[in-house]
Amino acid sequence: MSLRINDIAPDFTAETTHGPVSFHEWIGDGWAVLFSHPKNFTPVCTTELGTMAGLEGEFKKRNVKIIGISVDPVADHAKWQGDIKTATGHLVQYPLIGDKDLKVAKLYDMLPAGAGETSEGRTPADNATVRSVYVIGPDRKIKLVLTYPMTTGRNFDEILRAIDSMQLTAKHQVATPANWKQGEDVIITAAVSNEDAIKRFGAYETILPYLRKTKQPTG
Repeated sequence: MSLRINDIAPDFTAETTHGPVSFHEWIGDGWAVLFSHPKNFTPVCTTELGTMAGLEGEFKKRNVKIIGISVDPVADHAKWQGDIKTATGHLVQYPLIGDKDLKVAKLYDMLPAGAGETSEGRTPADNATVRSVYVIGPDRKIKLVLTYPMTTGRNFDEILRAIDSMQLTAKHQVATPANWKQGEDVIITAAVSNEDAIKRFGAYETILPYLRKTKQPTG
C-alpha cells in the first residue's frame, strides 16, 4: 500500500555516514526531510546533494533536519562527497543512508516490492523510481510527498517554500495560495467565520464568498 499524506512515516534503523540511525528518534521534536537519489557518482544526483548541502542552514532555521538515502553502501557515500564538493562547492555534512538491502527504499515506496534484496549490480535505470522527497512533521506524520523522474533535478527551494507554508498553516487557520512566498498574503480557511476573521486577523479582503485574503499572521 502506498504512503499518503498524514500517514505515520515508517520507522526504521539504518547505517549512515554519521553512524547507525533510528529514524523516529533521530527526527526528535522537529521536522525532517528524507530524500532519495538513484545512484552515487551520477550527474544529476551530484548537483542535488550539493544543493541540499548549500541549503542546510536554511533548513536548520526552520527546525528541519535533512537526511539522504540511496541503495549504495555507506562507504561509497563517503567516497562521493569529494566529487560533490568539487562540482557544487558545498560539503555534505548531513547524514546519508546506505540502503544496500533496499529495505528503506521499499518501505517508502521508492522501489517496487519485486526489486530484489540487494543493491549489488543495480544501475541508475533500475532505480528509476528512487528520486523521492518526504517531509515529516514533529508528530511523525508525512506532510508532503514528491517523486521526480530520472532526468529532472529537484527544486529544493520549492521544498523550503512548502515547509514555510506547512509550518505557518499548522499554527494559524490559514492556507496559502498558488505561488505563495514567505511574507505574502494568505487565505483564511472556511472554518473561520467572518466575525472570527476580524478578531483573529483584523482587516481582510473578500475576493469571492469563499475566498478571503489577509496579511500573513506573525508569531
